[in-house]
Amino acid sequence: MAARVPALGVPPNAPGSGVHGVDSTYDAAVSDAISGSSDGFSSIVDRLDYPMFVVTTRAVNERSGCLVGFATQSAIDPPRFLVGLSDKNRTFRVATAADHLAVHVLDRRHLSLARLFGERTGDEVDKFARCHWTEGPHGLPILDDAAAWFTGEILGRFDLGDHVGFLLAPDRGELRGGLTDLVTFRDVRDLDAGHDP
Repeated sequence: MAARVPALGVPPNAPGSGVHGVDSTYDAAVSDAISGSSDGFSSIVDRLDYPMFVVTTRAVNERSGCLVGFATQSAIDPPRFLVGLSDKNRTFRVATAADHLAVHVLDRRHLSLARLFGERTGDEVDKFARCHWTEGPHGLPILDDAAAWFTGEILGRFDLGDHVGFLLAPDRGELRGGLTDLVTFRDVRDLDAGHDP
């Protein structure tokens, strides 16, 4: 007879797992998420830790860039990457007139760069005057201190709620480090956004 397998996403010994000896210290918020409370989604995503990116762009004579948490590879062949930009920030406004974006991966020793692009708005300061960068493919600003970067052509834009998804066809890039100590959401969760939420 096959062993009973807990439901997907339910840790062993969790309520409903079918495993005896439930740990009484099991986190109540996670229990609520598993049991289907209205706060379940928030309880889940508040515990996720994922890489953060700095996205830069250029249109006509304007450069802009911001810290981005909503971004992911979305296809393998052909390669595609999806970037979500807040519809409230300057980078979004510049990107609506752009043909390409640059996506930068940062390591923790350059957390100050994540803070610059996350806490300051290009409507008030020139972020590029406060960091080192080089003009790269498609005239995009490439951050010198990024652990890795790639550029991509914008294939489409999609309404995602308070963000707009930019679907990219990556074309060029550079891996400069081992990507073993990345800036993640946990590192920047307490930043004050440079624009109103």
